[in-house]
Amino acid sequence: MKRRPLWIASGRVLAGSVRLRVGAQWGGDSMTVTATTKSAGAVIRPLIAGNWKMNGLSAAMGEVEAVAAALDSGQGGALSGVAADVMIAPPVTLLMLLAQRQNNRGGVGGGRLQLAAQDCHAATKGAHTGDISAEMLADAGAMAVIVGHSERRADHGETSATVRVKAAAAHRAGLMAIICVGETIGERDGELTLAVVKRQLAASLPESCTAKTTAVAYEPVWAIGTGLTPTLQDVATVHAAIRADLVARFGAEGDAMRILYGGSVKPDNAAALMSVGDVNGALVGGASLKASDFIAIIGAYKAG
Repeated sequence: MKRRPLWIASGRVLAGSVRLRVGAQWGGDSMTVTATTKSAGAVIRPLIAGNWKMNGLSAAMGEVEAVAAALDSGQGGALSGVAADVMIAPPVTLLMLLAQRQNNRGGVGGGRLQLAAQDCHAATKGAHTGDISAEMLADAGAMAVIVGHSERRADHGETSATVRVKAAAAHRAGLMAIICVGETIGERDGELTLAVVKRQLAASLPESCTAKTTAVAYEPVWAIGTGLTPTLQDVATVHAAIRADLVARFGAEGDAMRILYGGSVKPDNAAALMSVGDVNGALVGGASLKASDFIAIIGAYKAG
């Protein structure tokens, strides 16, 4: 079956891809995007979230502190002028340590960088060995939790029904749920992308979703960690479909929900991806592990 063209993370654009300029300024090889993004009827503050996955020992906390320092350094800092929310989801072994350390130093807890978790159990407590409830994550210092990541769906057999109750648990605990949807390479080659994403979206989002409590992350599974991304036109098509479904179901709240793109987001492609309509930020994997790379990605929203 003929495969649709890919846009390679090195910045090289292959035949069939489209370079969009939604609210963007191009200058040589670099581009910055406006600090806020728009849906059809709402101005949305972007969110850049770093997912560390199963990476990071205590020695890596310095990378988080470097990002926090860049965000909180005021005028003239590396991220001065960035009008976006930023969070990092470290492994749970570091979550409370980071929250305590940063609160003591006036950093993450009292600054612009927020902490998130990577998964939660649906129950508040009980006989669930090895699991962690959303309430426990909130108590540890998390402000949000990722649910439904493709690696959880694949490695642990999580269904959209499971994701739905986890998202509801996050809302119950006062956490923002970052709900992930996306297609596999087989589904993409079968031209099932929109059908899969729409099905996951309908089944994964609980009725408790609002713009404040929920962000949706579109992560084409085949792009995660591969260095490949869809064409910008493909991203625009999927995000527009997600927006339409959110508005149809949640009305004005759906129009204001953030839709993140995730899948091999890197410093050299972030600005282009963030310029696409209805892309309201990014869910960043490997590139969030190194402060300099993550700071460069966040910088796509730097004013000027």
